[in-house]
Amino acid sequence: MKLYIDTSDNKKTKIGLDDKLWEFVSQNYRSQELVVLIEKVLKKQKKELKDLTAIEINLGPGSFTGLRIGIAVANALSWALDIPLNNKRQLLLPKYE
Repeated sequence: MKLYIDTSDNKKTKIGLDDKLWEFVSQNYRSQELVVLIEKVLKKQKKELKDLTAIEINLGPGSFTGLRIGIAVANALSWALDIPLNNKRQLLLPKYE
């Protein structure tokens, strides 16, 4: 199952699992909400982190802080779960342009 993360918009966070996508309006504290939102979506679908086989992240362009947080979480999950991130087995960097 693929996890999709998009934190490029400073007001919305998008999280997807395979073909389903959820959009959360996020006024403040995205750094504190992202992991909780991922957990919420997984629980709603009766899945766990161990069920993930890949992660896809929007690298930008977009919100500086949003991209940093989203990519940091995606890199950490990819490394910890030993699964590909954007079809690669390496850490990724955001594109701020």
